Amino acid sequence: MKIKVMENILSANDQLAEANREDFARRHITVVNVMASPGAGKTSVIMELMHRLAGDVPFSVVEGDIASSIDAEKIEAMGVPVLQINTGGGCHLDANMIREAVRELQPPDHSVLFIENVGNLICPSAFDLGETVRMVIASVPEGHDKPYKYVSMFEAADVVILNKIDLKPYIRFDTDSFVRGVRALNEKAPLFEVSCSTGEGFPELTAWLKNQVG
Repeated sequence: MKIKVMENILSANDQLAEANREDFARRHITVVNVMASPGAGKTSVIMELMHRLAGDVPFSVVEGDIASSIDAEKIEAMGVPVLQINTGGGCHLDANMIREAVRELQPPDHSVLFIENVGNLICPSAFDLGETVRMVIASVPEGHDKPYKYVSMFEAADVVILNKIDLKPYIRFDTDSFVRGVRALNEKAPLFEVSCSTGEGFPELTAWLKNQVG
């Protein structure tokens, strides 16, 4: 019975996600679903990308958290339209939440909408939001074993980012093992190594994202 209930939930979500996708495509809105564990640097990566693309394209952001508006306040301070979704314990955003958020936020046509999903590497990968790009962020302090432990997340990624590479001299992180783990699951997704502190890797990531904008 539990399996059937879950199938029904995912089926309903997928239908709404497809409606979202059609709306986004019609309005030429590039939607980036940013997924990572807590502390991996989702907000920092989003802010750095917006800083580097400022003037090229309008932005808006949906912030998903279990509670608080800390990250949304950081985005708002940049002058970027942002809407906070607090799930009250829920471990992911879903297509209906995004549909309602977009109605309220009203992102402009020909823009980029970043969705910062709830911080974990399990639930968000199962719920299609109608996004254009699934961006998965891992970070050096988390360790190099994340692709081996959270298979579905890395399988679903359209782009993988390894963040906080400036910490490699201080942490025992096996980059080759991390890359092998990603590539065993996902041969096509580009992989960028970046640092929000030094800016390393962001020119390449920014150029890639520009190419995704419809």
